[in-house]
Amino acid sequence: MSNIRPFDGMQPKIADDAWVDDSAVVIGDVEIGSDSSIWPLTAVRGDIHAIRIGERTNIQDGSVLHVTHDSRFNPGGFSLNIGNDVTVGHKVMLHGCTIGDHCLVGMGAIVMDGAVVESRVILAAGSLVPGGKVLESGCLYRGSPAKKVRELSAEEHEFLDYVAGNYVNLAAKCRDQG
Repeated sequence: MSNIRPFDGMQPKIADDAWVDDSAVVIGDVEIGSDSSIWPLTAVRGDIHAIRIGERTNIQDGSVLHVTHDSRFNPGGFSLNIGNDVTVGHKVMLHGCTIGDHCLVGMGAIVMDGAVVESRVILAAGSLVPGGKVLESGCLYRGSPAKKVRELSAEEHEFLDYVAGNYVNLAAKCRDQG
């Protein structure tokens, strides 16, 4: 069985220059943009709602990406939308949320249904973003529940662009080496 597989008639759509590790699983209504990467042991499960991953975005080892179906308890359900130039650290759980462009989601963080992480946010490792919470653009958040610590420095803004670009290069090497 393939690690990239359809579900309920929906086939994942993966850009030709994106890279998905052989041990990662991508299922169903999933779109992965150009130069993006899905690293070892990651699950991207678009079985009951849509998952959209932008360009130059990396989802690192052991992360779990899932969604919530439409029901009377969750009218409309919750899709998962991840922007461009996003770095999702190791063992992150993203569930039915929105992550804006140029973000860093630290290792082991959890972002729940309906939460919105606006563009240019750093979410510290191990943080929990409860359902429905909005993280304001240009800030560092940490904790459980995540709280705003401060605005990002100029160097941190540069780092957000650097780390996403670094993973584009690393994924290209992995793709080229088979």
